[in-house]
Amino acid sequence: MKAIVIGAGVVGSAVAYRLAEAGAGVTIVEGNRVGGGTSGISFAWTNSNNKHPRPYHDLNVAGMKAHAALADEFRDTPWLHQSGSLEWCREAERTVQREKVERLKSWGYAIEYISRKELSELEPDVNLDLVGEAPITFCPDEGWIDPVVYADAMVKAAVKRGAVLKTGSKVVNVETRNGSASGVRTEDGALHEGDVVVNCGGRWADRVADDPSFRIPLAPTVGFIVFTPPVATSVARPLHTPGVHLRPDGAGRLMMRKNEMDDMVSLDTTPSASMPQSLEVMRRAAELLPALKNVTPEAARITARPIPKDGLSAVGPVPRVKNYYVVVTHSGVTLSPYLAKVAADEIARGKLHPELDDFRPSRFFN
Repeated sequence: MKAIVIGAGVVGSAVAYRLAEAGAGVTIVEGNRVGGGTSGISFAWTNSNNKHPRPYHDLNVAGMKAHAALADEFRDTPWLHQSGSLEWCREAERTVQREKVERLKSWGYAIEYISRKELSELEPDVNLDLVGEAPITFCPDEGWIDPVVYADAMVKAAVKRGAVLKTGSKVVNVETRNGSASGVRTEDGALHEGDVVVNCGGRWADRVADDPSFRIPLAPTVGFIVFTPPVATSVARPLHTPGVHLRPDGAGRLMMRKNEMDDMVSLDTTPSASMPQSLEVMRRAAELLPALKNVTPEAARITARPIPKDGLSAVGPVPRVKNYYVVVTHSGVTLSPYLAKVAADEIARGKLHPELDDFRPSRFFN
């Protein structure tokens, strides 16, 4: 089988690896560079902390377990940081928090309340006065990944098994022959032929086919992220707080975001470290972590999250064209190693996975 994989982000790279592992001849066609799209500008929090409905929660838990299992295949997994994560919230949101904790515990998810003392032991740089008496939750199985390091490792593992990587090759159409996908055409006019086309194009997944009858409808949302320069702080895990969400980002940097700032930018906004939104995120982070006092942002990034129209993953064949399979999802960082395995099973081995029944693209083509 010759498989064409569109995209080399966290999802496409993992799918390419699993298909190559299954014996397919794989060509990865990427319009930019490995991890150069949404993957490289992602908060990259591995979790199933507040995922609905239950089947989607279970899918994300499977993704978390699949990340951990990669340690059995690779000599080293430097991209994976299973550090746990911490959360506390405003008083007005604590009823919702309590209901979430009860629901997650009933589903067997690892989540617990911890004390202020335990918080200070885990994250000694946090300003406890800002935390106040807020209930604090700790999820020990959560964490974060370095998405570009992960995508690169998956691509290299695929190439080692015979895959071919073509970067700077933007797909402009999925070619069909007799009602079946036969390859992709790139912006330079080149035709890459295959027996199956796997669309892992993320936020661009609905733009790779001229024929609208088999496009997956997307409803992407905008994300705004700010980065510090290297700073002297010991933050070791994702922190979700009323003022700011942040996590380590390697080399002493922190990645920071706040939901309401997403609504204050658009994809047409030119991000900068000095724009008011960046400075406000930095101000909130410095309140939480006094070690950041007098630190100015180093960079800001804006991205679009690839989300199918109904908010759930779209994984499987598209009904109106044969040999065309899509893997498009929010939570791609968490889900990618698991979805890659099941997609390879279905495409290369003909083994269907009923746990994907709620996430088939066919729901968009009734």
